[in-house]
Amino acid sequence: AGEVGKLVMLYLAHHLNRPERMANLVNLPIGIQSFSELRTRNMLYVDKTRQIHRLISTGKYYFLSRPRRFGKSLTLSTLRAIYEGRRELFTGLWMEDQWDWNKVHPVIHLSFSSMGYRELGLEQAIRQELLAQGEAFGVSFTQQASIAVMFDELIRKLAQRDGKVVVLIDEYDKPLIDYLDDLPLARANQQVMKTFYSVVKDCDPYLQFLLITGVSKFSKVSIFSDLNHLFDLTFVREAAALTGYTQLELEQYFTAYLQEAADCQACDRATLLEQLREWYNGYSWDGKTRVYNPFSILSFFRAGEFRNFWFETGTPTFLLKLLREQNLYKLDNLTVHERTFSSYDIDYLQAIPILFQTGYLTIKAKQEFGLYTLDYPNREVRESLLDYIISDLRCLHTPMSTPMAVELHQAFAANDLKQVVTLVKSIFKTIPSQIFIANAEHYYHSLIYLVFFYLGQYSESEVNTNDGRLDCVVKTPTHIYVIEFKLDKTADKALAQIKDKGYAEKYRADPRMKVLVGINFSSEQKTVEGWKMENL
Repeated sequence: AGEVGKLVMLYLAHHLNRPERMANLVNLPIGIQSFSELRTRNMLYVDKTRQIHRLISTGKYYFLSRPRRFGKSLTLSTLRAIYEGRRELFTGLWMEDQWDWNKVHPVIHLSFSSMGYRELGLEQAIRQELLAQGEAFGVSFTQQASIAVMFDELIRKLAQRDGKVVVLIDEYDKPLIDYLDDLPLARANQQVMKTFYSVVKDCDPYLQFLLITGVSKFSKVSIFSDLNHLFDLTFVREAAALTGYTQLELEQYFTAYLQEAADCQACDRATLLEQLREWYNGYSWDGKTRVYNPFSILSFFRAGEFRNFWFETGTPTFLLKLLREQNLYKLDNLTVHERTFSSYDIDYLQAIPILFQTGYLTIKAKQEFGLYTLDYPNREVRESLLDYIISDLRCLHTPMSTPMAVELHQAFAANDLKQVVTLVKSIFKTIPSQIFIANAEHYYHSLIYLVFFYLGQYSESEVNTNDGRLDCVVKTPTHIYVIEFKLDKTADKALAQIKDKGYAEKYRADPRMKVLVGINFSSEQKTVEGWKMENL
């Protein structure tokens, strides 16, 4: 009775205090990209105004590349509010007493993501946007034949009437990324954009500040050939945390939400923070500063559960096509040279720089001699992208309803080796015979590697490849499985190799049962030909 009484008291204390905790929660700005709306609706804002102040105080022309849903649009909206002198929006923020709010500038704010170029064509969409901007500013155009001439005229007339102009351009590359599967149209859009931006350099006397943002900079050189004075913020330390949330910001601004989430997850604060780091942290552009994906963090606190939020907002169809064409599937722990990051040619797209710019890979470390280590930023991206890649390799059009790694985890957890083999067989069932016959070795190693690497999301799984050989170790609470796969050999040979090479020796001190498993795959039969297991 005493224990029951304690539980009742704890329950009552928890729920009686809940309204007080909820009162401390402000609205989460999920999908809100307008700084003024965010501030006037009392939404949570992680104060980035100190970093923004440094940018506008130390430079004039900038370019910034960041993945989608990472705060680029909110940054531009904040800049707009600053240059429009809207001090009331900055009450309580660092910037409030650090800026001369009497210095107001006209702001041309263009967002390519909201232009109707799909329906109208890019040139006509830009023309309509310039006309709308001109109408809003009370500026009439003497001619409308050329969007470049219109852009030039708008800047000059505004500057002459209202003072130097601020130009903010968001998602500059969307008319290209949307058509990477239609290169002729992408090239046409590229030429339109090159013409449009060509007037900016000559407008220097009329410009106060310019910032262009996008997901990728693969077209930066060709589109901005006349803007070689743009300073690229992408890898610069001062912009490393301009977008995204640092660990300190997470714990400072989300205190009430962390407590609420810990209660929902039935864990303590330290455990919750570790899980959040695993799922949503890890993005870095300087190899040192790590930030959380803001969209994922906000969505997590809104939903109250760990899920793939950011990845669900966009399917990387063209990336899967690139990976398939370039036979590139092992994306973890890659070593690349710094030149890789500037390998952006619309006619010769390379998967690795695109994966980096779009947020599927990030910098884990800077090495010597201009080398970098790239890897998945976190669990959310790794789990989701692997699911898509595996589905694509198996010629499925959508990710698996139940990921193969989940089913394998369940089979290993139940110590059901027969089901493990059945699932391994099923991995290859959907591959058309003509494709597999032509690429047997490639498909075998790629699929097995990826599936068991993916399994590491659910079970402790170690997978290493060396000269075409694949070793796998899967650990459950009760067992350690040491697995060797062979192609067109025998299960006996696979088992013998585990013993001869002593793959299981380093686990002898572990009290869990050790199971050696040899599996042979037949390229002719396109299935598992035989398997054997033996307890150590």
